[in-house]
Amino acid sequence: MPVRVQPSWGLSAPALEERPLPPRGRVHSPRPAWSGDGGGAAWAETRKKAPSALGRLSGGSRAWRGSMLPPALPLLLPLLLPLLPLPPARGAARFEPTWRSLDARPLPAWFDRAKFGIFIHWGVFSVPSFGSEWFWWYWQKEKIPKFVNFMKDNYPPDFKYEDFGPLFTAKFFNANQWADIFQASGAKYIVLTSKHHEGFTLWGSEYSWNWNAVDEGPKRDIVKELEVAIRNRTDLHFGLYYSLFEWFHPLFLEDKFSLFHKRQFPVSKTLPELYKIVNKYQPEVLWADGDGGAPDVYWNSTGFLAWLYNESPVRDTVVTNDRWGAGTICKHGGYYTCSDRYNPGHLLPHKWENCMTIDKFSWGYRRDAGIHDYLTIEELVEQLVETVACGGNLLMNIGPTQDGTISAIFEERLRQMGSWLKVNGEAIYETHTWRSQNDTVTPDVWYTSKPTEKLVYAMFLKWPTSGQLFLGQPKATPGATEVKLLGHGQLLNWTALKDSGIVAELPPLAPHQMPCEWGWALALTNVL
Repeated sequence: MPVRVQPSWGLSAPALEERPLPPRGRVHSPRPAWSGDGGGAAWAETRKKAPSALGRLSGGSRAWRGSMLPPALPLLLPLLLPLLPLPPARGAARFEPTWRSLDARPLPAWFDRAKFGIFIHWGVFSVPSFGSEWFWWYWQKEKIPKFVNFMKDNYPPDFKYEDFGPLFTAKFFNANQWADIFQASGAKYIVLTSKHHEGFTLWGSEYSWNWNAVDEGPKRDIVKELEVAIRNRTDLHFGLYYSLFEWFHPLFLEDKFSLFHKRQFPVSKTLPELYKIVNKYQPEVLWADGDGGAPDVYWNSTGFLAWLYNESPVRDTVVTNDRWGAGTICKHGGYYTCSDRYNPGHLLPHKWENCMTIDKFSWGYRRDAGIHDYLTIEELVEQLVETVACGGNLLMNIGPTQDGTISAIFEERLRQMGSWLKVNGEAIYETHTWRSQNDTVTPDVWYTSKPTEKLVYAMFLKWPTSGQLFLGQPKATPGATEVKLLGHGQLLNWTALKDSGIVAELPPLAPHQMPCEWGWALALTNVL
């Protein structure tokens, strides 16, 4: 009997809330189009004959641009297979295409040292910029009234989701400007959505003809421009997000109907694109997502990862996550994400990442967001401190606008985080977890360490009004322990508690004398 698998849809917004609609506006509907995976004139004649029934597979949108292959695809699949990269030569592979072998690969050291990255959700969903980056799904599949009414109130009745494609202009996108903002944030890596569940690729994918950023909308290779800017202007590592499945792609839906015994979609779309972006852009983070309920054997995840680790141009530096098929999350892969906004609050035995959003309700940009929908810098610093103390990395998400700008509130949060890290980065970057992750006496105190330097960092989020910080975990070493406030520099007085712990005497600083505004760190030397 075929096994039914539990769907794992990937990044999504939390429960939806009613919000005021943006101002009404008239948008002219562009010409409809139908497209196929193969690209060029090869499909020209076939797509003229494409049955209208295919339109009904695409969420009610007949003008589907989402990388749809013509009905003749099954006959052409044997021709497509040779286009896939060959597996490593026999005897050359260090890692076998099994989870047992792949999971044994050591995580490249740079990732744990980095601690902090920026997630960038950008795509056609940035055009409606309403409710969520899952706009298409909520409108066409779930038909949630909030989204249906938004379209009725703001767009012509025959407007299709693919008509948003030409409106995704990226007119003001400046990769150098983005790179400078990311550098100022203190992040050490970025992850850009090269393709989200809508199927639109931010590079000129030959497997996504007429539904990509080179053929439609920006008419630019967004991935390449940002990759070049990041590598030329910053010290950040460049990474890419890639959605394995696509909501309304007819081949995926056909494979799903067969309970994934058919594998037309991964063979003709997913795998060729994965090989392409690795070879062309050499990402050092490959962030998979959206298995659509299909198991890893459907996606051939272990085969691809074996190639990635053995033969790819980034085999020595690339890191991968755990979203490679139903059942792999928090179980297999380079590091674990476990769920969106995952923050366990305690130490885990495996390297993990907290991917979270500045906007509490969406990964993509929303015009309907209110000021209280955004996390404050105090809340973001708390997320970073708690995550790193528990052994994780923080991947903090922003959503650019359809014209390619990073909104002022996102830029402000990024620059605020950067200013905090300029003072306290010593307690974050290249640190290790300590024997205690948080303090047992004073709330909101989190610890990291640098064992070779005999340093422990106590990061505290509230400045005590008494001027004394009680720390219950550190055990002082008489004649050797020293305490400093990062950004202040001078040694602080301290007193050992009877059994364990110390009391640090904080300097009496006026607000303008504080080394930073939103959280502080003590460097403790020679404590047990």
